[in-house]
Amino acid sequence: MTSGNPQSADETALLELRKEFPILERSVYLISNSLGAMPRGVYNATREYCDVWASRGVRAWEEQWWDMARVVGDEIGQLMNAQPGTISCHQNVTQCEAIVGSCLDFSGKRNKVVYTEMNFPSVMYFWEAQRTLGARIEMIKTEDDVTVPLQKVLDAIDEETLIVPISHVFFRSAYIQDARAIVEKAHKVGALVLLDCFHSVGTMPVDVQALGVDFATGGVLKWLCGGPGTCYLYVRPDLAKTLKPKLTGWVAHEKPFRFDIGATQYTNDTAYRFMNGTPNIAALYCARPGLKIIREAGMERIRAKSKRQTEILIKLADERGWTVKTPRDREQRGGTVSIDLPNGKEICAELLKRDVVVDFRYKAGLRMSPHFYTTDEELHAAVTAVEEVSE
Repeated sequence: MTSGNPQSADETALLELRKEFPILERSVYLISNSLGAMPRGVYNATREYCDVWASRGVRAWEEQWWDMARVVGDEIGQLMNAQPGTISCHQNVTQCEAIVGSCLDFSGKRNKVVYTEMNFPSVMYFWEAQRTLGARIEMIKTEDDVTVPLQKVLDAIDEETLIVPISHVFFRSAYIQDARAIVEKAHKVGALVLLDCFHSVGTMPVDVQALGVDFATGGVLKWLCGGPGTCYLYVRPDLAKTLKPKLTGWVAHEKPFRFDIGATQYTNDTAYRFMNGTPNIAALYCARPGLKIIREAGMERIRAKSKRQTEILIKLADERGWTVKTPRDREQRGGTVSIDLPNGKEICAELLKRDVVVDFRYKAGLRMSPHFYTTDEELHAAVTAVEEVSE
């Protein structure tokens, strides 16, 4: 499927990249907010992994594999203006946030954790579990299942707040939180900010240095088209050397191959300091083709197209009287449009049978997420399919 009326030269260039994604040849793929389409280059990447393992055996660690979690971290860092050597790679975001949590002491007066109920539940479960260590949790409620009032978040951050682990873009509604305002308030009172960028990096420009965040996390699974098993943890470099994660391991040791007995001696290398056990090498190989394509596509071009196409989806939904649970303001909207329909879960199941790939989330509805490789015709086809299934 190609766009018969491309909107600009930039979008024409983006659509040239469609050929790199096999699933686009047979599906209307509108679910990059859950799992990005697999790049064709992953076939070669996995073969390279197998060939290295088969031919070099254990020597692969010294020759290539040991450094991959940092190298891929730097490649991810290019997409969020992170300094080289400030990102480590891990299996999932919950693990990344747990590493940050393991650096903290909840035994003092400054022991409050502030987040919103629109955070992804997996990380919510982790922070709630820290109550047993003395953490006091303050969760800011949504009033409309789309946004959370910024002022309520800011008011909750006070001199007793230790950390504010928040989502940059809400996974249900695609609402963009004002991360800069939250960081400014947190730093004013001496608190830290952990920004979950899973639904921002890859669909909009993010600059961790300009935002001043202390930590940032996310993964390549979704908008970065890198598959499961590779997530990232950025730590502000001046802060990193002051922290001692308790969730640690031999990779974080100053001299890991000396195999010292007893307490660890942390390396001063920022990326490695927050690693722990042996990394998932196969997943790191799979992540790289998507990262390369995203760099080629460019965040500014991706964002411009995303704003235009999500606007098209909202207009089509409005014309049919459907309930949209995504911000109308394009500057407050990420890459997803959530449409709440009666029997949405059943509609989603039928759409999948028709190779119209979307998903359904409780309190959100059908989530449709065009990416840089999506044509306008596919948006209309998806909406038409929803109409047919609904009837």
